[in-house]
Amino acid sequence: MLFNSQIFIYGFLPIVLAVYVLWGRRSIKQQRGNLAVVFLVLASLFFYGCWNVHYLALIVPLTVVNFYFGYLLSVTRSRWLLVFALGFNLLVLAYFKYAEFLTHNVLQPLGFGWDAGTVVLPLGISFFIFQIIAYLVDSYKGEVRDKRFWHFSLFVTFFPQLVAGPIVHHKDIIPQFDKVQMRSFLDNLTVGLTIFIFGLFKKVILADGVAEYSTPVFEAAAHGEVLGFADAWGAALAFTLQIYFDFSGYSDMAVGLARMFGIVLPLNFFSPYQAGSIVEFWRRWHMTLSCFLRDYLYIPLGGNRGGRWKQLRNLMVTMLLGGLWHGAAWTFVVWGALHGVYLVINHMWQRMFASSVAQVTGGARYLVRGGGWLVTFMAVVIAWVVFRADNLGVALHMLESMAGLHGVSVLQDGNPYFYGAAQVVFTGGLLLIVLFAPNSMTIMRSYRPALWTDAHKSVVGPFQWKPNLRWAFIVGGMAVAALISLNNPNEFLYFNF
Repeated sequence: MLFNSQIFIYGFLPIVLAVYVLWGRRSIKQQRGNLAVVFLVLASLFFYGCWNVHYLALIVPLTVVNFYFGYLLSVTRSRWLLVFALGFNLLVLAYFKYAEFLTHNVLQPLGFGWDAGTVVLPLGISFFIFQIIAYLVDSYKGEVRDKRFWHFSLFVTFFPQLVAGPIVHHKDIIPQFDKVQMRSFLDNLTVGLTIFIFGLFKKVILADGVAEYSTPVFEAAAHGEVLGFADAWGAALAFTLQIYFDFSGYSDMAVGLARMFGIVLPLNFFSPYQAGSIVEFWRRWHMTLSCFLRDYLYIPLGGNRGGRWKQLRNLMVTMLLGGLWHGAAWTFVVWGALHGVYLVINHMWQRMFASSVAQVTGGARYLVRGGGWLVTFMAVVIAWVVFRADNLGVALHMLESMAGLHGVSVLQDGNPYFYGAAQVVFTGGLLLIVLFAPNSMTIMRSYRPALWTDAHKSVVGPFQWKPNLRWAFIVGGMAVAALISLNNPNEFLYFNF
C-alpha cells in the first residue's frame, strides 16, 4: 500500500485517522493513554502486512525479542548480552539483505557450494533494524527511560516512517506517545496534510515526471547501447533530481502523516543540492542516516580522535558501510567509497586552506562559494550515476559517455533519448527549484514541521505558509494535480533499500 496510491489516500488513511480520534478521546476520558498507542501499532502492522503478510512473521518476533533484549540490557548492563543482541539483529539484516551477494561474490568463488537461493527483502528492514540497534546500545548505556512494550512496539512499527524512514531515535519519538493530544487535532491535521501534499506533489509530478528522462537512458546503457555526451549528462542530471524529489517527497509525506497523529518526526532533507561542500551536503542529505552513522559507527570507531589519519580512516570505513547499507551490490560499495574519498579530500582541503579562504572578501568570496558548489554538485552527480547503474560496467559506460569518449551528441529531433524543449524546460525548472527555492520544511517553519528545524533559518514573505485562502489555492492545486495522476503509482526509490 503506497502512500501515493488511491487505496491509501481514500481508504486506509481516513479510516485510521477517524478511529484514532475516537479511540484517543475515549482513552482520555478513561485515562487509558495506551489505547490509542495500541491501535496505532495494530494499524501499522496491518499496513505492513498489506505489502506481504509474511513480513509480519519477521517484524512481530523482532519487536518482542528486542523489547526483552532492551529490558535485560538496561537491568544487567551486560556487554556480552549487548554483543549477542547486536549480532542477532545484524545477522537477520545480513541474511535478508546480503545472503545472495555473499553467496555469489564470496562463497562460490572460494569453492563453497552453498546457495542462498532467492531471498525476499522485507520492506524497511534496514531502517527499523538501525532504530532497534540504537535503542539496544542506549539501553546498555542506561539512557532508555521508557520501557513500556506498546510504546516500544510503536517506535519500531509506526507506519508513516516504517518502510523508508526517517530513521527515528527513541529519545525523540517515544516521549511523544505519552499523551494523546486531541485538542490540537485540527491544527495538526491542517499542517500535516499540507506537508503530505507537498511530498505527494514532489513524488507524483516532479520525481516521476523527470524519471522519464533518466530511466530510458540508463536502460539503454544496460543493454550496451552507445550514448552520446548530452544523452548521458541529461540522464545523470535527471536522476539526480529524481532521487531527491522522490526521497525527500517520501520524507515529507512521512512527516506530514505523523503530524496528523500529533507526532513530530525529525528533519531528513534540507536543500542538499545547495551545499557548498561535500561535508555540508551530508549535513543536508538523509540527515537521520547521517546522524545514526555518526553516533553509532563513526564516533565508536574513534571519530576525530587519535590524529588526522585515523579520522580519515574512520570516515572511509563509515561511508563504505553506509554505501553497503543501501544494498548488496558493488555499485553501492563504490558509491560509498566515492563519498568517503570526497569527504577525505574535503577535510584535507579545509585543514590546508580554510584560513586562506576565510580571508577572501567581496566578489571573490562569491566566486569561491560558487566554485565550491559547482565541484560539490558535479561530484554528487557522478556518484549518483554509479548508484543508479545496474552494475559497475553500466556505470563505467555512462561515465565514459559523460566524458565525451563516445562522441558528443547534438540535442535534436530524431534522437530517441531527447524529448525536445519539454525535457530542457522541465529539467531546467527543477534545477532552479532545488538551487534557489525554499524547501518544504522552510516554508512550514513557523509551525515546527519537524524536529531539528530550529537549527535552520526561516523564510519570510510570500514563501511562508499560513492557513489562508492564497495558500489554500496553491496547496489545493498541487493536490488536484497529484491526485489525478494516481492511476498507476510508482514505488519510491528507497523502498529497495
